[in-house]
Amino acid sequence: MVRHESNGTPALIQLDSQNRLFCRGRWTADAVAGLASPQSLLRLFPDNSVTLDASGIDALDTAGACQLKRIESDLLTAGYEVGITGLQDRYRILLDEIESHPLENVAGPLPTPGMLEAAGRWFVAGRDEMERFVAFFAEVMLRLFWFAGHPWRIRWSEAWGNVYAAGCNAIVIVGLLSFLMGVVIAYQGVAQLRIYGASIYVADLVGLSLLRELAPLLTAIIIAGRTGSAYAAQIGTMQVTEEISALRTIGVSPLDLLVVPKMLALLLVLPLLAVFADILGVLGGMVMARIQLNIGFAAFLDRIAESVSLRSFLIGVCKAPVFAGIIAIVGCYQGFQVSGGAESVGQRTTVAVVHAIFLVIVADALFSVVFSALGI
Repeated sequence: MVRHESNGTPALIQLDSQNRLFCRGRWTADAVAGLASPQSLLRLFPDNSVTLDASGIDALDTAGACQLKRIESDLLTAGYEVGITGLQDRYRILLDEIESHPLENVAGPLPTPGMLEAAGRWFVAGRDEMERFVAFFAEVMLRLFWFAGHPWRIRWSEAWGNVYAAGCNAIVIVGLLSFLMGVVIAYQGVAQLRIYGASIYVADLVGLSLLRELAPLLTAIIIAGRTGSAYAAQIGTMQVTEEISALRTIGVSPLDLLVVPKMLALLLVLPLLAVFADILGVLGGMVMARIQLNIGFAAFLDRIAESVSLRSFLIGVCKAPVFAGIIAIVGCYQGFQVSGGAESVGQRTTVAVVHAIFLVIVADALFSVVFSALGI
């Protein structure tokens, strides 16, 4: 008996006492690779006439048909008279095609690509993904510009619903994490500033780091994980259940119904959440300064008013709409890329969160470089 195990039913060749070779199982590319010729078994029998009984083949593709013809050819070369019987008609057609268009090499599992080939595949896949993303981004921008001239055509009910889901429901988590961030920054700052007798400057540290950088960035990361993933999952599920196709069939643009309201909601919500995060973060720093240094709230706020300019506050707030656009675009785009079933929804949701957070951090770094170059 000669067999090769696969992920499915094993490909198998079995010899009986009458010199009949029974071919069974799935004769497909993943099952027949490495299947040996049964000549060693046939040497046990003196008869030079062999029958290949293919009635037990459950599935046959081009690779399996090539392998069957190779076995037949090997036996003919070894001096046996060979006949193939029992093959289903639908597989016989494939075998006839192989006979009329002989293939020298039997197809098998694709070899593992080398490092250079893997790098090339990764580059091409990344380029294609970037092209699709840029095309989606351009289409969304065109729709937003069109709606700017036709605001009465915006689906405001969906937009306000997204404002509530993305904004009101996120206040607690954003506020709590911002408060704790203010506590951590003040606590760590006090430990170092106390050494130099400059404890009052903890207000400068908390105010500048939170209002200009950390509060909008932290808020964007929370929204990317919370709301960006929800956008990808919602649209992805609609893609799987073919609701997106149904919308197109009845003449409703998925961008107008699903993407634009989400984009407008985040553009409104994220700056407000960033301001809320500023307030809670400063409050956390005030509480820790009062506990550690006995600095009163009034003195802390007076110091922040002196050290943190209005420009620094506005810089932090102005970053929020850019972060909001990134999160909405990435989340919706990944939702539209879902194909197949629930597994694809989960994969694209994860990718949406990772890409959104990565792009938000890259955008924040670019803001820092540009502001530094402009002396802001």
